[in-house]
Amino acid sequence: MSLSQDLGPVIRVVSAAIVREGALLLVRKRGTDAFMLPGGKAEPGEDEAATLRRELDEELGCGLHPESVALLGRFAAPAANEPGFTVQSAVYRGRLEGRPAIRAEIAQMLWFDLRASHGEAVLAPLLRLHVLPALRQAG
Repeated sequence: MSLSQDLGPVIRVVSAAIVREGALLLVRKRGTDAFMLPGGKAEPGEDEAATLRRELDEELGCGLHPESVALLGRFAAPAANEPGFTVQSAVYRGRLEGRPAIRAEIAQMLWFDLRASHGEAVLAPLLRLHVLPALRQAG
């Protein structure tokens, strides 16, 4: 989906696609059903790198090795938890630094096997429609 299309109200976020041994780190926030990438909205004055660092620290108590961070893509899809909204995300790949743990608004963490179909897990549209295909194509 092109980011230039009229998508209605837009939520802009920065997300991390953290892959380890063929599995993608996903989170589910409290009060929601869909798993998504860790990340979130920028605070005033933050660039994407600062937003990603802060969000990963707040949500999981970890970060990414700075030299490993690379843009996977910019994607848009219907928001998983805000009906009628579209989420636009800058998704960065990176190698995990530290050990992730559930913090802040996170209710559940999951290592999702990239070789499998989504099975029983409810996946956010951005993840299902754009991120998983991009990761599988990138290898």
